[in-house]
Amino acid sequence: MKKQLLVWFLASSSLAIWAQNVDEALSRFDQNPSVSLANDFFDTLFKQEFIDEQTVFPTSASTDSLQQQVWFWAAEWLYDQARFKEAESYALKALEKYHPSNPEKADCLNTLGCIYVRLGDFKQAATYAKQSVEIEVREGDHDRISSSMNTLAGIYMAGYQAKEAEQIILQALDHAEQADNPARKAIIMGMASEIYHALGNDTIALPFAEQAYEIEKQLGRESKMIVRLSQKASALIGLHRYKEAEQALRTCIPSLRQMGDYHSLAIDLNKLGMSLLCQKRPSEAIPYYKEAAELFSKMGDLYNEIHSHRGLYECYWDLNPDSAKIELDYFDLLKDSLYTHSTAESLSRYNAEFGNDQLTMENQAVRSAHLRTIIIAIIVLLLVLLLAWFMVRRIRQHEQKRIEALMHEISLLRAQAVNTPASVTSETIAEPASVAEVQVPNEDRLFLMRVIEAVNEGFANKQWSVEVIASKLNMSVQTFRRRLMSAAGESPKAFISAIQMEKAAKLLVDQPELPIVDVAFRCGFDDASSFTHTFKRIFGITPTQYRER
Repeated sequence: MKKQLLVWFLASSSLAIWAQNVDEALSRFDQNPSVSLANDFFDTLFKQEFIDEQTVFPTSASTDSLQQQVWFWAAEWLYDQARFKEAESYALKALEKYHPSNPEKADCLNTLGCIYVRLGDFKQAATYAKQSVEIEVREGDHDRISSSMNTLAGIYMAGYQAKEAEQIILQALDHAEQADNPARKAIIMGMASEIYHALGNDTIALPFAEQAYEIEKQLGRESKMIVRLSQKASALIGLHRYKEAEQALRTCIPSLRQMGDYHSLAIDLNKLGMSLLCQKRPSEAIPYYKEAAELFSKMGDLYNEIHSHRGLYECYWDLNPDSAKIELDYFDLLKDSLYTHSTAESLSRYNAEFGNDQLTMENQAVRSAHLRTIIIAIIVLLLVLLLAWFMVRRIRQHEQKRIEALMHEISLLRAQAVNTPASVTSETIAEPASVAEVQVPNEDRLFLMRVIEAVNEGFANKQWSVEVIASKLNMSVQTFRRRLMSAAGESPKAFISAIQMEKAAKLLVDQPELPIVDVAFRCGFDDASSFTHTFKRIFGITPTQYRER
């Protein structure tokens, strides 16, 4: 137990330092919402590996745009840190900055849905999650629809509306099938397992968890495998196979502790306590329930904390009646504050409005108010919006031309690399047929060929970060960055992204029968959704539209 507390203390200290850096960057931006401070905030998130790509705003970015992005990611960060009330504040502020027709508003609504679940306000959670689903359904992206429906199903399940959650998760699974995204399918199946477990139908819950586990195993996602194994343990407990559940959880818990995923850790501690209690080993279960209760209390997760105290009450029933009474009183206090009659009524009303085939539109009064606001805003700010539109368009066109030129250069270098002997050196590389083809010295071309080769090799084994590529070239990250900037005039991130997009465009055209998800995997993406988002940002159209054209 002392060792566990030491690990918790060290991890908490490290997280506290990270959080302080983010908090300071966020505070500076709130006091002076400028481009430089927005870039500083995202640079802090990038250095702490909370985001995969470094975001850099142009000097022409508007204050509203800066606040929208910074506040949204601040909410994401705070949610990840289990600081749910602060996350709520920033998410609500970010939501006000989204244009009503902006499809990215769905992400903010989805985040608010998750936040309110943790705060125990299921009415608000369902409200925002449903709005997110409506936007995604309107946009027609099956992968994103399945993701937002998964959130909504989780909210209904958390609000003890598992039967309604079942209808939603089955629709989400259908959309995931159409999206042909294995990673998303595994997530939906995991949620389906939890829902059927909540319904008491663990004969269905167990196969869903096992299928999800096998998909994660094929994808090589070890951290997700632990989550699916935990869901499998829940089904095993429901089937009274407590010893098997205990074995699975004893595999999960050390891994979760090592990864620093303390929320999932606390949930599994509760499950292990239950499996031990059901094996009539209450004295062994008590430490696990206690640790779980402490973790949930620090996170402010009342929903799961009440289960810890209920478990402690049942453990103490025969061991210590006085302690059992204390735990029962605390359990009732938390339960009464979390679940109210109005909450149940609200969820029932939302369930009645949710159809099997699509989500119905609701709250016409609110929409009318939004419409009036939009009309007034358009009249007052028309000239400003038009000017901003032209500026953004010019910026995007300039960025697209720059990336297209870089992709063309990579394509030429790739073609030259195919025809170049393995023993090539900077002295033996022939000059290009035209100076306009690749306007770089021979040594730089050789270096860029090696970078392209290393990145393409990395796509195959998911090892293509800047650090990995630099290591393959026997360089430090800083030396690699300076060398690439000198040779190509671009940062490593931009150059690697251009390699991805050049390869993706070639695969889409040369192999029309290849599924989009396979193109994504071959280009180093974990799923088709993130690939489509990046591709559309660069080319202005989806991969499917690019292939059709």
